[in-house]
Amino acid sequence: MIDEQLEALQSHLGALGREHTPADVATAMRRIGMVVTDQTMLHAMEAVRRNSTGAGPLEDLVREPGVSDVVVNGADAVFVDRGRGLEPAAVRFLDDAQVRRLAVRLAASAGRRLDDSQPFVDGRLADGTRLHAVLAPVASPGTCISLRIPGGARMGLAELAASGSVVPAARALLEGIVAARLPFLVSGGTGTGKTTLLAALLALVPADERIVVVEDARELDPAHPHCVRLEGRPPNTEGVGAITLTQLVRQALRMRPDRVVLGEVRGAELSDLLTALNTGHEGGCGTIHANSIADVPARLEALAALGGLGRDACHAQVAAALRVGVHVLRLPDGRRLVSEMGLFRRDADGLVRMLPAASFHPGGETSWHAGGAELRAMAGLP
Repeated sequence: MIDEQLEALQSHLGALGREHTPADVATAMRRIGMVVTDQTMLHAMEAVRRNSTGAGPLEDLVREPGVSDVVVNGADAVFVDRGRGLEPAAVRFLDDAQVRRLAVRLAASAGRRLDDSQPFVDGRLADGTRLHAVLAPVASPGTCISLRIPGGARMGLAELAASGSVVPAARALLEGIVAARLPFLVSGGTGTGKTTLLAALLALVPADERIVVVEDARELDPAHPHCVRLEGRPPNTEGVGAITLTQLVRQALRMRPDRVVLGEVRGAELSDLLTALNTGHEGGCGTIHANSIADVPARLEALAALGGLGRDACHAQVAAALRVGVHVLRLPDGRRLVSEMGLFRRDADGLVRMLPAASFHPGGETSWHAGGAELRAMAGLP
């Protein structure tokens, strides 16, 4: 079925003002000049269903095994990531109005508002897919949609090691870090696998420990029997009802956590997380966007400022709260790799810097640096 026919069919069905039946679909097909057979009826009803309740023209891409991201840059540019980086897809929209309608419908299904007064949205669909959309003309060359599809199966540390994302030395260190209850941050860019790695590490936490996870949009789903997840939400159309990560971190501390986890450190909530890790909550962790492990302290300083924490206070809190940094990156061929580990160290000037401990390479080799011996000792390794 071509897009023009689908648009006309939906227009006829929408005018009914009620839920349509197969007879309604057949009648509408005849009115727009379509041949009605059992096969064309089935195809038409499936197309209407996908365009009304699924991801529309993107449905086949979203459901394709191995796809992690689908992005739309206007009507004529759709890209898909099958693990090798973004590549063009054959899907096209009729015009930007069709892209906009899909974006608005997906936002509504995520319980979010998307219109000219609120032209961008960030939310989670019922199946766990992460949605981000920006309407034109704020976005150019047209309405943009980004869908992050959750993995079909949880990946443990063993699976990550088997795929080559975690080399043997890195795996031993990560297991030791979790067992020793060392507080750590996983850093990296967008799409590098920070959340996947963190979920795999949380699965290593002993079953008798209680994990409380705080997230802006629910993504972490560790294979752990005692995990409580708290999710923030934006304000409603009246501008009230927002639940911030800062509020949730404070609530998490009252829930008798053995480990407090911040899915992504992105704002003022960092101050509360540092406070939590400095009040006896061992083994806390989270993820943060950073270009390299050496850039993490500067990133933390910038985020702490959003929470009203001064530079000196921030570095003092970080030095007392965090022990290890783990950096992940995405290789040119699309593979993810745990590439660096370092230790948080406070210098004589009072500022925290990362002491390089180890670098890991795609072939499995490991390069040890100044903090390597100390990191191995902290992780209980020889």
